[in-house]
Amino acid sequence: MATHAPAGIASAIRDLTPRQRNAFIACFLGWSLDAFDFFILTYCLSAVAADFHVTIKQVSEGLFWTLAMRPVGALLFGLLAERWGRKPTLMLNVVCFAVFECASAFAPTLTSLLVLRALFGIAMGGEWGVGAALAFETLPAKGRGFFSGLLQEGYNVGNLLAAAAYWLVFPHLHGTGMLTNWRVMFLLGALPALLVFYIRSGVDESPAWREREAGITPRKARATGLLQYAGTFAILILLMTAFACFSHGTQDLYPTFLEKGRGFTPAVVGKISVVANIGAILGGMGFGAFSERLGRRWTIILTSLMAIPMIPLWAWSHSAVMLAAGGFLMQVMVQGAWGIIPAHLNELSPPAVRAIVPGLTYQLGNLFASREAPIQAGLAATHFGGSLQPVLGWTVVVVALSVSLFTLLAGERKGQDLSSAH
Repeated sequence: MATHAPAGIASAIRDLTPRQRNAFIACFLGWSLDAFDFFILTYCLSAVAADFHVTIKQVSEGLFWTLAMRPVGALLFGLLAERWGRKPTLMLNVVCFAVFECASAFAPTLTSLLVLRALFGIAMGGEWGVGAALAFETLPAKGRGFFSGLLQEGYNVGNLLAAAAYWLVFPHLHGTGMLTNWRVMFLLGALPALLVFYIRSGVDESPAWREREAGITPRKARATGLLQYAGTFAILILLMTAFACFSHGTQDLYPTFLEKGRGFTPAVVGKISVVANIGAILGGMGFGAFSERLGRRWTIILTSLMAIPMIPLWAWSHSAVMLAAGGFLMQVMVQGAWGIIPAHLNELSPPAVRAIVPGLTYQLGNLFASREAPIQAGLAATHFGGSLQPVLGWTVVVVALSVSLFTLLAGERKGQDLSSAH
């Protein structure tokens, strides 16, 4: 098995046409840069709290508002993508999330920052569904599991870039003045707007969208697709809620745990996070490719359950080296399961609503999990003397079991033709 997989992946990559490659690169970079803009706040929670003279829990409300507003963006940009096409909608989306991220750097109060993070959440919520539809309606079925894992791990590439910036840039920034250290970090979020020029010049519209009478799917067809999909749609919302808790529950407050619970400097926290995100990327690509052999559902169940034995090393170690190893292995499993999701959701979605359903289920899951960071911080403060350690550990146990259960209940259509409108 191991000897044939790399050759199959290499063949799938080699067989891509230039336009297929460009479409995938654009969607991958869009998701990576979107995630980079999101994770900047997770690394700067302590700095923002100190600047505004509030608690970390109060600042973590910004994570809640970003996650809570993502379903609005998934629906809004999904409808635009069904009406006007994937390509122009993706361009608009990239500009929006870059603008709101940059504006966050100039927030004069915590309230205004929370409003801007909510607006950023709308933009962030639209990128994944539109980008995944464009990618998988353009790519061939061959190697789809690998490309799914690679596309999803754009999220962790964004986290890795944010961690690297926190490690290499943040310690050298000033903590006082008009543009304090965390504000400069948010200014870096304007860079994704440059991606629009690449999309405009190098990416073609989705073949499936072009096939649908200039891209206009009747409202009746969209409504019918959603009604026929209602049962699976409900299960997938539960699945994506568990998945959102899996990802955010192991990532969002982990830098704060390393800083406050273990006393590490921002540079050390950044290094550990970089190592963890390398594990996430390798896990997503590796298990995404493996799902072509074992199937989507059983690969998700296998990797999610394998996260549980990683808890002691990940949360109870004391040295930076051991915590980095724990972070690496934990994210191999968490994102190994996540890497299958882009292909899995797109294969399960009706063609008439493919730009809407995967992104909407994904972001509704984020909505229902959006209180996780404040809840985790609150539980640590009220029941564990401020320690995040037990809260992080129990989060993994509960959500890993939930992911496995809802994955078992959901269907599977591995290998479904996504390039056609029918």
